[in-house]
Amino acid sequence: MPPYSPPDTILFDGVCNLCNGFVQFVIRHDAAGRFRFAALQSEAGRALLAAHGLAPTSLATDPDSVLLLSGGQLYSHSDAVLRIARGLGGIWQVAALARVLPRVWRDAAYRFVARHRYRWFGREESCWLPTPELKARFL
Repeated sequence: MPPYSPPDTILFDGVCNLCNGFVQFVIRHDAAGRFRFAALQSEAGRALLAAHGLAPTSLATDPDSVLLLSGGQLYSHSDAVLRIARGLGGIWQVAALARVLPRVWRDAAYRFVARHRYRWFGREESCWLPTPELKARFL
């Protein structure tokens, strides 16, 4: 029997409409159930950040809206998004080809969108709550 490998965890800004839309996109396309989720504002999200040496308050100055915890390592910016796309499989793996671009370019584009996400897509007053069927995939 292969060793247990915990699911990859996507940490996201729970009040960001773009981030919530991204999480719902991943849920729709993650047929294998590879990913689980935690809002950055949740107790579980804050605990995961602390376990990796990040303070939740640091996110106010660095607009990381999506982080990926995979294999004990935390990925941010474009690396997180591209690893998630690759993990979805199928046609979404094509997005991972963007890794051929210099990371500084990819991360600049990521940061630009992240900086403007509330203005362009809006924000909620509270975190999105999963349906009872999806609750098991959220920390």
